[in-house]
Formats: sequence, structure tokens, C-alpha cells
Amino acid sequence: MPLVVHTISAFTDNYIWLFHPVGDNRAYVVDPGDATPVLEILHTLELSLEGILITHHHPDHVGGIDQLLQNYSVPVYGPEGIAQVTTILNDGDTLTVANQVFDILAIPGHTLDHIAYFSASEPLVFCGDTLFSNGCGRLFEGTPEQMWQSLSRLSSLPDETKVYCAHEYTEANTRFALTVEPENDALQQRAKEIERLRKQNMPTIPSTIETERATNPFLRVNQRSIQEMAKQRDNASTLSETETFAAIRRWKDSF
Repeated sequence: MPLVVHTISAFTDNYIWLFHPVGDNRAYVVDPGDATPVLEILHTLELSLEGILITHHHPDHVGGIDQLLQNYSVPVYGPEGIAQVTTILNDGDTLTVANQVFDILAIPGHTLDHIAYFSASEPLVFCGDTLFSNGCGRLFEGTPEQMWQSLSRLSSLPDETKVYCAHEYTEANTRFALTVEPENDALQQRAKEIERLRKQNMPTIPSTIETERATNPFLRVNQRSIQEMAKQRDNASTLSETETFAAIRRWKDSF
């Protein structure tokens, strides 16, 4: 049975995802940094919370768990090290909720504990702060090599996979992406679409893996044009894919 995924805005630019099967009021929430908007939509849509899915430990992803648990006695799924998690998930595990089987992918880099939830039947991926539309997360705990491997893993998912990341960073990411790869026609078209959506105050998420492969510089560090840009930035004669990624990520950090 297909899923309905609801977009919940939180804080300045966070997205919390609430999903349930079509015609079923039993819902699950992903990365509830703030409980208030989650409780509001559950009440408005007459949904019952059945579980909480967490991608990593940052406060804007876990801050609403305690309040939700005061209202609903439900399991909390996520990586090890988060106090409220009742079911620890590791790379290679599967989780069956909302009539869907989710493959658990370890995707360290932004944090060391970061995981993603991939449903092949939808297909979709809840990827937290690792992959953004036209961008990627900062490296707070992991190494460039870890992050590049994690992004490569996400990039290998089927083209049609919907990418549900946790922030509305797309406009700023796209400005940077156009600086890195100004001649990318697909990126130029995507930029126009993003501008149209944001002028209407509409989300740019979800994207798709196919779109991200075509437009996201952090998934395209094997492209000669991006490698040349990275070499110029680092004043280097040669760079590996990991080194190219690291150079582009450092560039973005100060952009």
C-alpha cells in the first residue's frame, strides 16, 4: 500500500516528515526536533502516532521526542547513543513500519551515528542531514572520505527514489552549485524551478536521486569540470574523487 508523506515545517528551515499508508490513520514521524507542529498535524488529520524514526542525534532532530512520548507510548527507532531510542538500528538492518520495509543504511560524515531509511517499494529515502538537494551536510564528526562514501551510497539508489532531507537549503545550495558548475544545463533548469517554488513559499523537497545526480556538485565530483574547479581552489595538479569532494566541501563552508 503506498505511503502518504506529510511535510511539517519546523524552526527556521527544518522539515519533519510524517507518513502513513493510504487510508490508514496510523502514522510515523521522522526526526521530530519540535513536537508542537507534529501534535498539531496529528490532531488536525485525526492520525495516531505509532512510532518515531531518528536519523542522527542533533537537537533539531531529536528535541521533540520527549514531548511526543508524553502523549503517545510508542517505539523510537534510531542509531545507538540516543537516550530515547528503544530499538537500535544498524547498517544492514530492516525495519517494517506502515506496511513498508525500510533498509537501514549507515551514512556517516555529518555525524558518526547517521543512518538513512530507504524503502525500495515506494521508492524513497529519509536521509536526514547527509544529502540535501544540490548540497550535502557539513562534516561535524566524520571525515571527507566517510561523507563521500555515504553520498556515493545514496547516489547508487534507483533514479526515481524520492529524497526526503531535513532542511530547506536548496536555494542557497543551488547558488553555490551554479558557481561550481555554471555550464550545467540540468542545474540551470533546476534553478529556475527552485526559484518558482520558493517565490510561492513551496518546498523544493522531495527531490529525486536522478535529479541530484544531474545537478548536485557533491554527487558529481567525478566530473572533469568539477575536478578542474577543485584543483584551482586547492592549487593542485591532481585530486582523487575524495580529495575533490573535500575541496568542494571546504569551498561551500566559506561560500
